[in-house]
Amino acid sequence: MKSEFNPPIGKISYLKGQCISLIGDDIDTDRIIPARFLKCVNFDSLGESVFEDDRKTLKGKHPFDLKENKGASILIVNSNFGCGSSREHAPQALLRWGIKVIIGESFADIFYSNCLAIGIPCFTLPQNPIKSIQKYTATKNLFLEIDLRKSFAKSNELSFNLQIKESSKNMFLSGEWDATSTLLANKSLIDKKFQDLPYIKFNS
Repeated sequence: MKSEFNPPIGKISYLKGQCISLIGDDIDTDRIIPARFLKCVNFDSLGESVFEDDRKTLKGKHPFDLKENKGASILIVNSNFGCGSSREHAPQALLRWGIKVIIGESFADIFYSNCLAIGIPCFTLPQNPIKSIQKYTATKNLFLEIDLRKSFAKSNELSFNLQIKESSKNMFLSGEWDATSTLLANKSLIDKKFQDLPYIKFNS
């Protein structure tokens, strides 16, 4: 797990980082973060337990345990990633491990929405490019730069067009995905509305 957690805030238009590949279709939220960890009061420690059962089974050989992947922040996955129960803990655990972007063949709808809500862009690519990237990362480190405006990713050796829902792209570029920052940015409007509401006015 990363020693320091820096959550995304505000507008997101450019991302970069090392890739980590996780091979397999239909990886569900219970595998991402097992149900016994849902009792937590907050999400702070979830990064330590991401893929806990899979990692125990593979005894140090899981991608999230390999030394060469410890600095990775871009997750490469296959189809229907994040299926299963609609637990927001799954993207929260990935975020706290260090994942800031996910590129996959397809995503479960609720998982996708939960990622959007905490600032993790989920891009899609067809099966063949995904498998090519995963094959590449099996032997070499892949560092990608992603231009969200152009939906384009590049490295020293590879480049490809990414796909993302236009509505999601606009939310990242405008910062509207970040409800807290949007709320704070509109404090004056909130204060004015507060003053205009007759039922919360107090007599002096």
